[in-house]
Amino acid sequence: MAAALTIENIRRVPKVLLHDHLDGGLRAGTVVELADAVGYADLPTRDPEELAGWFLGAAHSGSLVRYLETFGHTVAVMQTRESLVRVAREAAEDLAADGVVYAEIRFAPELHTERGMDLDTVVQAVLEGFALGPSSITVRCLLTAMRHAARSQEIAELAVRYRDDGVVGFDIAGAEKGFPPTRHLDAFDYVRQQNAHVTIHAGEAFGLPSIWEALQFCGADRLGHGVRIVDDISFTDGVPQLGRLAAWVRDQRVPLEMCPTSNVHTGAAPSLAEHPIGLLRDLRFRVTVNTDNRLMSGCSMSSEMAALVDTFGWGWEDLRWLTINAMKSAFVHFDRRLRIIDEIVKPGYEAVMSSA
Repeated sequence: MAAALTIENIRRVPKVLLHDHLDGGLRAGTVVELADAVGYADLPTRDPEELAGWFLGAAHSGSLVRYLETFGHTVAVMQTRESLVRVAREAAEDLAADGVVYAEIRFAPELHTERGMDLDTVVQAVLEGFALGPSSITVRCLLTAMRHAARSQEIAELAVRYRDDGVVGFDIAGAEKGFPPTRHLDAFDYVRQQNAHVTIHAGEAFGLPSIWEALQFCGADRLGHGVRIVDDISFTDGVPQLGRLAAWVRDQRVPLEMCPTSNVHTGAAPSLAEHPIGLLRDLRFRVTVNTDNRLMSGCSMSSEMAALVDTFGWGWEDLRWLTINAMKSAFVHFDRRLRIIDEIVKPGYEAVMSSA
């Protein structure tokens, strides 16, 4: 007899996280302490509980642009080597405490150089922090370039340079509309020529053209969010009909890094009940569940899974399927992926599925 699908039991099972932003997952108390340490005086409040509520309220605006504005505060306190080490270590600790056994955490090195650090120092500090985390979690990182900036080639070269030290891929992020991924083709070409991995924020605030360009021009291995792929699915007498792009994404098993709570907050989905993850799971797309920004959206992997259970009536089999999807889609080497699936994920789910 399976254990009850409570958030406490969900926290017990092993989870895999592919889409989590370092500057979106700080502890509110850490933001306050780091702000005091560096003399940053622009926080809306210095009470950690109130600050957490402010971030959640500001993020829940229905606008991706407004959502992204909240990062001004977290990035401002992540401008020293010591702060980056601390934030990275705490991220690993918090995820491990939530039962995450493998995580790929992304950040944009170019955003952390305002106080004189160079890009290499930024990456080295974050990797050091991850290494100080608990042994129960494997943490790797993705280096993100900003869509509106012109440093993507530098960041791509940085990702390749640290590929043997914990960096497993390259990403671009930021406002989609007006900043297509094709502006950064040189960087994507370089990464692929170096046999490295690419994930791209696409299909969150902009539609099918963003997804198409990310896949067919930029060679993305995974889609960050990919929510708008649902726009290429129609219904005839209640039967779903996949358009050519949606069919290609499913046929090629392109992983979708979906972040349900965040997608509602940014307006990418009208509500959790109307989030396309339910339909896409039923149609057997390569769906994964992620947090995106734990501070801004007030969420964890366990709360995301619990919300999906409540909304769609999913069971342990569904959660296991999603977790294995994520581990299969990770950018770490195949032998590590297989070992985590066979030795950690499957036994972990078997334990809760066979105990009252």
